[in-house]
Amino acid sequence: MKNWLALVFVAVATAGVAAQQPEDPPHPLRFIDTAFEHASPLWWEVDADGVVQIHLVYDQERSSPNRANGHWLFRVEAEPGAELTLELGPFANVWNRRPSGEIPEAKVSFLSDDGQVWRAVDVQPAAPHRLRIPVRMQGDSLYVARLEPYRISDLEKLKTEIGRYPLVEIAPIGRTVEQRELEMIRVGLPDAPHRLLIRARAHPWEPGGNWVVEGLVRRLLRDDESARRYLNQYCVYVMPIANKDGVARGRTRFNLRGMDLNRNWDRAADPDLAPENAALERWLDERIADGQRPDLMIDFHNDAGGRLHISRPELEPAALDAYLARMEHLEKMLREHTWFTEGSTQSTFRNPGSIGEGLLARYGIAAAVHELNANRIAGLDDYPTAANWRKYGEQLAEAFYRYFDKDVAVPGR
Repeated sequence: MKNWLALVFVAVATAGVAAQQPEDPPHPLRFIDTAFEHASPLWWEVDADGVVQIHLVYDQERSSPNRANGHWLFRVEAEPGAELTLELGPFANVWNRRPSGEIPEAKVSFLSDDGQVWRAVDVQPAAPHRLRIPVRMQGDSLYVARLEPYRISDLEKLKTEIGRYPLVEIAPIGRTVEQRELEMIRVGLPDAPHRLLIRARAHPWEPGGNWVVEGLVRRLLRDDESARRYLNQYCVYVMPIANKDGVARGRTRFNLRGMDLNRNWDRAADPDLAPENAALERWLDERIADGQRPDLMIDFHNDAGGRLHISRPELEPAALDAYLARMEHLEKMLREHTWFTEGSTQSTFRNPGSIGEGLLARYGIAAAVHELNANRIAGLDDYPTAANWRKYGEQLAEAFYRYFDKDVAVPGR
């Protein structure tokens, strides 16, 4: 009996001591919210050190080991004034069947208190294949993005605004895998001496091209002496968001059937797997049949280099020389009339299946892939903000005018 009473006494005393032990303070994080437009798919947890571990979800390419993580957009809900460490990954991407290095390419991220006004911050590598973003909560929520987002709703606002101009035509050209409408926006007169085709957002994580396009379109519609001079020289056709499904779902690279929309341009697109590319091909066939072949095509992307990719497919030497002369002239005009300084790819560069090669080889259109540096704009020594990209679009209006002003042979003409 005495032993039993002793055990009861010890148990009660121990419980009392345990009850008096201070508890760890609750973590200031309340939630990671992705229930809004263009947010990235992810799951999250808080580790033993209090670091918020955010696990992004890869895109996978069809019939390929390629996989991609590069887009993040989410909202942190936490105690005002709290200092948090966010760790993102994994970034063990596979690109053209080659695994990426352990240090992610991203050097910056963007933060916003309201989802509208953004500020750039430097990020820290957290190898392998992860990065860290320290944040301080100004209020009870904070948006975190790879780059300043450009969403389908932003495109719809732009279309509504510019649709009232007589020099603008917005026409449907097809539908995505999930049946979202694809459009072609024309700015200028179709019988202008030259035609420029621009595509943006083949890869959903890359919004830079959309901000550039917006800057260019607004500049052309300013109705001043320079704008009238530009539109007397050329009209612009824009496919503004090629991968609408991916943008809507917060994906990184591929369409919803695992197709890279900047690949397989060396042959006709499969309308079931890549209806977005098939729509653009039909549009091109119609323009060429009407005698309105584009004279120049630019496909805008984002990467960590910011160069103009000038490919060299297997063409007759005279046609290839004419194309290279055009691209040399284009680069010269970009350097003289915009903040562009990153340069172009080397003389041996080839990227078979890319839209640059495909449009040149199949359609006789001088085409190039134009990367926009997602870490730093060299010519401005500044962050890759939406304002800087819009400024580039404005400057491109003059650069394109100068490009078309020079009598240089174009292949297939």
